Order: sequence, then structure tokens, then C-alpha cells
Amino acid sequence: MAGTKERIVGTTGELFRRQGYTGTGLKQIVAEAGAPFGSIYHFFPGGKQQLAAEVIRTSGRAYQQLVEAILDQAPDATTAVETGFAAAAETLVATGYADACPIATVALEVASTDETLREATAEVFAAWVESGAVRFERWGFAPDDARRLAILLITSLEGAFVLCRAARSTEALAAAASAVTAAVRAAQEGVSSAGGR
Repeated sequence: MAGTKERIVGTTGELFRRQGYTGTGLKQIVAEAGAPFGSIYHFFPGGKQQLAAEVIRTSGRAYQQLVEAILDQAPDATTAVETGFAAAAETLVATGYADACPIATVALEVASTDETLREATAEVFAAWVESGAVRFERWGFAPDDARRLAILLITSLEGAFVLCRAARSTEALAAAASAVTAAVRAAQEGVSSAGGR
């Protein structure tokens, strides 16, 4: 069974994903985590901001590991993209369009108002880009192309999440998947052409 700190972090991550940073209060966090109110300040003397920074980094790592597991099972980049977007769509539908990216909801709220949390979200996104780029390189792409495709994958997924949650439809994820897949195929053709010269 998770300890009090882990329950607080996990519960906060779920609430942030569904309600955002400003929509989530400390009383709700401790009530849903089954923790005494004072435990927030025991583990996080900096209060909600410190808790949020840890939640962003913890959720970011967990989500990265989940995506890496999906990508690492794919035999090639195109299959990885298609599988990743399909899994995202399934999760959205299964959760009533409540669970999308654990970071984007908070990043949109705090990027212009809270430097500590902006830095935490930027750190997570940078780790995701690096992780994606490593995988695209493994599939044979040059480092610059690999990084560009990783950024395209993440930005397309994040943008599609916003549209899907608003429309309560996975149409945007399907469209984004098609666009990223086309970009991957075009980059692969470039690699093949260069190799054939």
C-alpha cells in the first residue's frame, strides 16, 4: 500500500489531469488521498506550489515510461505512431474524455504566471522530446530528423488532446495520427533516397 506522501502525489496528479492546477484545492487533495491536512505541509513545506512541481515531474516520468513501453514494442516508427495515437484515443474514450496528458493541463495554466511550475513542465517536455528522439534514431533517422519528429509527435498529440476533450470526439487524434504518420513516411523516404545514392 502506498504511503501518505505517495497517495498525496498520485491523487494530486489525477486531479490536475482532470481539473487543472487552479481547479484543485488542498482540501480536496487530502480528502481524496485519505490523508490528514497537515501532511501536505509536512511533506511539502512550500505548499501547493512545491507539491505541484513534484507532481508534474512524477507524472511526467510515469507518462514517459508508459509511452516508451508502447513505442519500444513497435517494429518501426510508423507502427509506433499509429499504436500510440490509438492508445491515447482509447484512454480518452474510456475515461469520458477526462484523462489526457498529465502535464499539458497544468502547463497551459501556469506557463505565464508561475516560473517554478513553468520550469517543471518545460523539464518534462524536454525529457519527452529527448526520449522520442532517441527512439526515432533507433529506427534509422538522423539526429536532426529524429528530434524534429519527436517534437512533431508530442505537439500533435497535445494539440489533439485539447480538441478531443472539447469536442468529446477522437477525430482530432485520428487526424493528428495521419499527419504524423505522413511526416514519418516522408522522412523515411528521405533516408532511403539518401542511402540509395
